[in-house]
Amino acid sequence: MGVAIKLPQLRIRHGTKPAPTRRKRRAAAARHESPAVAKRQRNAAAKGATRTAVDRQAEKQPRSFRWFNRLLVLLGVGVVSIAALQAYITLQSIPVERITVSGELEHTQTAAVQDMVYPALAGGFLGADLVKVQQQLEALPWIHEASVRRVWPNALEIHVVEQLPIARWGEQGFLNHEGEVFRPSQRKAWQSLPVLSGPEGQAPALMRNYQRLLDLLKPMGLSLSALTVDDRGQMTATLSGGQLLKIGGVDFLERMKRFKAVYRADLATQIESVQSIDLRYESGVAVAFKPVAEEMDATGKNDKA
Repeated sequence: MGVAIKLPQLRIRHGTKPAPTRRKRRAAAARHESPAVAKRQRNAAAKGATRTAVDRQAEKQPRSFRWFNRLLVLLGVGVVSIAALQAYITLQSIPVERITVSGELEHTQTAAVQDMVYPALAGGFLGADLVKVQQQLEALPWIHEASVRRVWPNALEIHVVEQLPIARWGEQGFLNHEGEVFRPSQRKAWQSLPVLSGPEGQAPALMRNYQRLLDLLKPMGLSLSALTVDDRGQMTATLSGGQLLKIGGVDFLERMKRFKAVYRADLATQIESVQSIDLRYESGVAVAFKPVAEEMDATGKNDKA
């Protein structure tokens, strides 16, 4: 059984109009606007459309040229790299045509230095191993220090500092001013130098003591002919007149100060009669004189020949 529902009917009063829609209101407003305002609005709309089109074109343009720009950059880098490589190969192929040797050379021949260096220059001007050349030069007996540098475009400049022998080291070697041992093939010109001897590795320390002794003995008019140190570190100096100066291993300056006082007070006038002077005491010194017969032989007064 159905139920009928009666809906109320809406009645429109006479004399009222329905509300206009949004579109109709805009159209009505447009009809009432002045021509100038309408024109400005149309121009603005046109400009906005133009800007939008230009912006879109500008956005599309870098995308279209992006790979082309990258390709140009890569080509430029490649050209520069090839040019640099060719220049490097060209420089590598330049040979060393001139070697100059400077320095005060007394025992080393310039020609010998040049002949020794040439085999190391097979790599050309840039490929030459300058460190190897320097090491080879400093390995020579009379070369103390060497420096090597390139001089554009095809030359090498070598500066050499020769060894300066200060004393002899044992029977075959020499000591330079830094206490370094070197053994040259020619030794005759330096046989008059004082002889220093001691255990292996003691050369630098012995050289320092030798130089200190020279400075202390020089004001007294004395000089050294030998200086030795034994395995226990006991040092003995031999004066040029043959007198032994037993210094020991400690209190070097204090003992030399005592020797200086005794020498000036008592020994300066009779140093030729002295055989040895022992400074290894806590206070004082022990002086041993030569036998009378030996002293007379030394002065030539008892020469039977």
